[in-house]
Amino acid sequence: MRAAELIAPGRFRLTDMAIEDPGPGEVQVRVEAVGVCGSDLHAYSEGAVGSMPNVYPMVLGHEPAGRIVKTGAGVTGLAVGDRGALEPALYCYHCEFCLSGHHNVCANIRFLSNPNYPGFFRELVNLPAINFRPIPAGMSFGEATLAEPLAIGLHSVHLTSIRAGETVAVIGAGPIGLLTIAALRAAGAGRIWAVEPLAHRRELARAIGADVVLEPGEAVEEIRGGTGQRGVDCAMDCAAGEETSNQAVQIARNAGRVALTGIHSTARVSLDGSAMRRKELTIFNVRRSNHETEEALELLRAQPGRFQPLLTHTREIEQIDEAFAIASQYRDGVGKMIVRP
Repeated sequence: MRAAELIAPGRFRLTDMAIEDPGPGEVQVRVEAVGVCGSDLHAYSEGAVGSMPNVYPMVLGHEPAGRIVKTGAGVTGLAVGDRGALEPALYCYHCEFCLSGHHNVCANIRFLSNPNYPGFFRELVNLPAINFRPIPAGMSFGEATLAEPLAIGLHSVHLTSIRAGETVAVIGAGPIGLLTIAALRAAGAGRIWAVEPLAHRRELARAIGADVVLEPGEAVEEIRGGTGQRGVDCAMDCAAGEETSNQAVQIARNAGRVALTGIHSTARVSLDGSAMRRKELTIFNVRRSNHETEEALELLRAQPGRFQPLLTHTREIEQIDEAFAIASQYRDGVGKMIVRP
């Protein structure tokens, strides 16, 4: 089968990979669409995702959807031709974290697209049947690729215990930030501010549910003014830039919450400890999602019009270099880039 391997920062090559028949309890899926994620862009541009360096060659891509082409022994309830979103995390289900319900920090997790675990920029993949989530007939494969990042937004909302009517600021209106706004709106959040330097992303944030969109330089003053100098109940940093995490600390209210959802480019991040202490802030670190995929698919099914504006670009796998160049440079009004293997 054909696959796109990252062989150096900014360089892909198309290659052939072998694949066996699916084993017991597995399905073999023809990958039809894969979203380009921010962590893919870190790996592509920086040679690492946070403190995890790339190991070349490697296959990226972990926002996939596809169609079953074979089933392994013992698989029931699924058949050849079924369409679905694909969960990229393989959990052990027996470590203390899985047993306590924290599957997203499984001690033995294998995350497809991390070094040594090929991701989904390839034609075929074998997966445990439990990692295949059927989608309705009316849902496109492109829409289904949003299930994985939308689940992260939903997990952020659950983790921070957002209550109806609470005020929230989302810093960064890339795909994760935009989908976090959608998750907040679905949860009944009150006023939502989106902070984003790019004009086209500010418009996407408004379209998906933000009440106010701001450029970073005016955000602190505007949000403080808009909350009577109180600050927001929760500030969510989906950008993970050099200053965005401290901006979240600045705009959160006393005894408020801050969620660090984005992935910082460096392993160490400087935070204003005095402000965090004085305000007695609770800081949440978000690690992907934790079984929110079904909830994400239900939201996508129920509100398809809300998410369509995000799906701005599609490229075939032969054009993966172009796809990543556009996404990494925020060109051409890109929202979510989809690659078709």
